[in-house]
Order: sequence, then C-alpha cells, then structure tokens
Amino acid sequence: MAQTGLDSYFKVSERGSSVSTEVRAGVTTFLVMAYILFVNADILGATGLDPVAVAAGTALVAGVLSIAMGVIANHPIALAAGLGINAAVAFGLVLTDGLTAEGAMGVILWEGILVTILVVLGLREAVMEAIPDSLKYSIGVGIGLFILFIGLVNGGLVRSGGAIVEFVFPNSYAAGTTLVGVLIALVLMARKVKGAMIITIILTTIVALILDVIDLPDSLSASVSFSTIGAVDMGNVFAEMGALAAILTIFTFMLTDFFDTMGTATAVSEQAGLTDKEGRIPKLRELLLVDSLGAALGGLCGVSSNTSYIESSAGVAEGGRTGLTSVVTGVLFLIAIILSPLALLVPSQATAPVLILIGFLMVGLLKKIDFTDLEEGLPALLAVILMPLTYSITVGIAAGFLTHTLIKIVKGKAAQVHVLMWIVSAACLVYFLQDWISAYL
Repeated sequence: MAQTGLDSYFKVSERGSSVSTEVRAGVTTFLVMAYILFVNADILGATGLDPVAVAAGTALVAGVLSIAMGVIANHPIALAAGLGINAAVAFGLVLTDGLTAEGAMGVILWEGILVTILVVLGLREAVMEAIPDSLKYSIGVGIGLFILFIGLVNGGLVRSGGAIVEFVFPNSYAAGTTLVGVLIALVLMARKVKGAMIITIILTTIVALILDVIDLPDSLSASVSFSTIGAVDMGNVFAEMGALAAILTIFTFMLTDFFDTMGTATAVSEQAGLTDKEGRIPKLRELLLVDSLGAALGGLCGVSSNTSYIESSAGVAEGGRTGLTSVVTGVLFLIAIILSPLALLVPSQATAPVLILIGFLMVGLLKKIDFTDLEEGLPALLAVILMPLTYSITVGIAAGFLTHTLIKIVKGKAAQVHVLMWIVSAACLVYFLQDWISAYL
C-alpha cells in the first residue's frame, strides 16, 4: 500500500519508472554529489568557520532542500551548496573584501530573499531575458576559471602573492599529493566511474595520510556541530562596502544563482523527458521557488547559497524521472550528517583536484560565445578573465555589463539595450568610480 501511495503521489508509473528505479537513481545522485560535503567545508573553512559545522550544515540544508524539491516540484533534481558561489564568498567577500564570515552569509541571505520575491511576482524569467546570452555564458565560464584557480592555489601548484601569480613545480609532498589526486580524478572521469569526485577525495586523502601531508587534529573525537546555523549579519556588507557596492554585490550573486538554476533545470528536465513539445518545464514556478529558498536557507545556515545540481543528470541516467529520486538523495544527505567530523581529516590537497576538474567542465561554455563578434566577445572576455584575477564575481560581471552597453552605444545600437541593462550599467559605472567620486564630493 505504501508503494502504491508513493507511485500515485510522484506519478512514478505515469512517467515510465518504478519505485525501485527511483531509489537507485537517488542513491546514484547522492554518490556523485557527496563530494560537496568536504569541498564546502574546506573552502568555507578558509574564512575561519568550523569545517565540521560547515559539513554538517551542508548535509542538513542539501537534505532538506532536495526533499522539498521532490515533494513540491516532483523533479529528479537535488540541491546542495553551489560551487563557485562558495568560493566567491570565502576568497572574494571575506578574504579580499574584508567582510566577516557572518557578513558574507548575509549577502547570500539578501540575494536569496530577492530571488524568492522575483519568483513569487513572476519576474524571474523577465530578468533573465534582459541579459544577453553571451554574458550569461561568461558568468559560468568566469566562475569555472575562479574555481580552477582556487584549486591550483589550494593544492600548492600555483602560488598567489599580491599581484604575482607563480607556477610552483611540484617539489613538495603536498603539491605532489594534489597531482596524484588530479590523475586519480582524470582516470575515474575518463572511465565514467559513478561517484568519481568523492572517490577521488577519499583516495587522495589516503595518499596524504601516507605521505604525512595532513596536520591531524589533536583529537579525532569531534562531534557533529551546527554552530553556523543563524550566524548571519545582514548589515556587515553595507558597513564595509557602502550602500552602492553592497547592492551591486548582492545583485551579482543573485544573477549567478539565476543563470545556474535555469541551465540545470532545462538540461535535467529535457534529459528526463519531462518537457512538453514547446520545451516548457512542468511546475517551473515550484522548481524555481524551492531553488530560490535554497539560496536564502544556505545563507541563514552559514553554508553558502544552495542551488540545483547538474549532477542530478546522473540519477536521471539511471532512470530517475520523478521527485522520489530527489527525496532519496535528500534522505541520504541527512544521514550523511554523521560523517561531518571526517571533514577534519580531508586536506586541501584532496579537494583541490575536484575543484580543478569541475572548473574545467564549467569552462566548456566558452564554445557558446562568439569571440569573433566584438559586441559579444569583448564583454564576455572581460567578465571571464576578471573574476579569477580579482577574486571577485562582482568586478567581472560589472565589467562585462558596462562594456556591453558601451559598445552598443558606440555602434549606434543603444535602442537594443534592455532598460534593466541601462540601470545595471549605470550602477556598475558608479561602482568603478566610487573612490574618485568620494574624493571630489
């Protein structure tokens, strides 16, 4: 009877699946996503947050949101802390811009609230249509390079000091461990092994233990902690950056969530055969609402913005067609909370290969940008290259938007610029000139 209830609620048979298939698909999705528990703990741990608490919070939020996606939207899409945004939070907002960890999470909470409001008002799609496709793709590529660069630095293969970036020949056990991890990841990915990323982290951690790379904690009896939950300061960004820079920063993080979600939702829904003849996604409003709340909940719980994961396609490939897949994935994330103390054992050299390979996968969007066209290519290039070089998503997006509008004006095509782009470009110009303006006012 229970199986009949699940079948009926999730429309399992109607979508050509079975409960056992959905369960298998949910397990598969979890295995290919589980790496985020340790990667997020490592990245946000750089801000001073407790890695164990970050890992526990990451598992908790991912579990709750994945279950919500399944129950509310009935899509086989799981959610977890977004790679790229978490790096921008740690290395951009905190270590570069000087925000506290709580203040950076305040930025995420702000953008999550704003995105949720836009979804409720039915304006999210309208905002997306205002941004040129080339700029949308450049945001993904720029974040991919950002992630890749952080992986190289954290793994000890690149040294970054001030304005100097230097390649470091792997002449230490630490850097050598990273290289071994990259090779492991390459082999597993080339062989299309399920759970390649989490397997890479486990095997590379073992290598690090053998080579005595890890600084083991004094005690291995750490208990599960949720100290990051509620550790949020929504006023810190305004105090540190000023009103204009704070608003623009929140807006750029919001855009990142925008495009990441729509691309994932479209790709996974099409793969699962859930779109109609016009390519429309069923229950899109519910899907976007859960995803938007994920950003806010991630900020509130101190684990960065949570978003829909493209890795959900692995579960779809196993036959997952309904929200039951996501529910199973979510339950496994909740169970994985007990593994959070293991975050103390996972070194940066074990997570760096994952960042490098995921960065590589994201850079693939470059092929969708026409660099032979000045209007598309130059704004996209500036957005792509400035994100990793400045450790700031805000600077990259602002440069891309402003250049796009300027080129349109110069070529006499100002009428083609959407009103939202005019507003954002003006804000970007003031953002870049704010120090000069302050000096003369």
